[in-house]
Amino acid sequence: MKKLFLSILAISLATTALYAQVDLIKKVNENRTNADANGFKFTKIIDLTYTPVENQGKSGTCWSYSTNSFLESEMIKAGKKPLHLSKIFSARCAYLDKAENYLRMDGNVNYGDGGQAHDVTNMLAKYGAMPESAYTGLIKGATGNDFGNMLDLVKKQLDKWLAAHIIPTNWRDTITAILDAHLGKVPLHFTFEGKSYTPKTFAKEYVGIHPKNYIEIMSQTNTPYWQKTMLMVPDNWEFVSNYYNVPLDDMTKIIDYALKNGYTVEWDTDCTEPYFNWLSSVAIVPPGADTISAMNTTKEEIKDWFSGPKQEMDITPENRQAAYNDKQTTDDHLMHIVGLAKDQNGKEYYIVKNSWGTSNVYKGFLYASKAFINYKTLAIMINKNALSEEMKAKLKL
Repeated sequence: MKKLFLSILAISLATTALYAQVDLIKKVNENRTNADANGFKFTKIIDLTYTPVENQGKSGTCWSYSTNSFLESEMIKAGKKPLHLSKIFSARCAYLDKAENYLRMDGNVNYGDGGQAHDVTNMLAKYGAMPESAYTGLIKGATGNDFGNMLDLVKKQLDKWLAAHIIPTNWRDTITAILDAHLGKVPLHFTFEGKSYTPKTFAKEYVGIHPKNYIEIMSQTNTPYWQKTMLMVPDNWEFVSNYYNVPLDDMTKIIDYALKNGYTVEWDTDCTEPYFNWLSSVAIVPPGADTISAMNTTKEEIKDWFSGPKQEMDITPENRQAAYNDKQTTDDHLMHIVGLAKDQNGKEYYIVKNSWGTSNVYKGFLYASKAFINYKTLAIMINKNALSEEMKAKLKL
């Protein structure tokens, strides 16, 4: 997931697709002004059930961490005991399928560690799932993910075959061996709570998630509303075109309805703007944000934005689309919306669970204003049952 803005004040992202998420985490945590979060006083309105915050480490696997977190909340809602699913199992399954896609397309598609929410549900349907206790992807004493070298080796091997104009019949074995060397072999069978499972039987008998129950929703003006379309970003490597396009006003209505009925929401967004402040745990849209670039923002301006609640820019379908068109809004990061809160002035914010550890003010959580959601959301994933009957009718579900 990538964005080609350079900021000496807030964030620096002159990276390749492979390392963009790694650098994103590093720069957001190290180089951003840590504004005074005491200016915001949040009161929780809705706080749904979720598993503890995790850390994706040096990997671009936010899509796997956040979507599995989302599915973990779905399991809890269905009455299952809270547990962490293996994010790395989902990711390595996607890396293997992505490798085939790269070979079949002669390298004319993205190959990196980024992905989309549907990658997790698609891998669940195809390969199953595992508890994190059965497969962490950490070997040789490692305590955190570090995928750069592994994916470099995979891509070099894929490019070597493409240069030779051949796809060997045993290519999967070769790529699997690289993944095994860095992540450990996936157990064919494992024991959980005294019972033996395979990934497929665990998905069916314990997880109980039906991937077809989940849909992705977006909002853009360049395709018709109330129809399915494709999210045109490099990390949509499966070319999924089942995103429902809805008017902007319906975006937060859908999220609000879901939260009020006990459903959390998966969130795909842009988070590299200086007004997304991870250390202070707040994301807002200051007036004139459509003209703000990282290069023309001062530390003083950033600090003032986060000194307390202020008026935000009015978000319209037009300025939202313009941000897409001029690449201010790009596909950077996926997180998990788990609740709703209000500030001391009564304005509402979404409570967002991240996968960057707990080093920020709210220990792994973020408060994102509704203006920020409307302006910077690429897409959301939601359980179809979390939609109102009116919305189901409009989407023909």
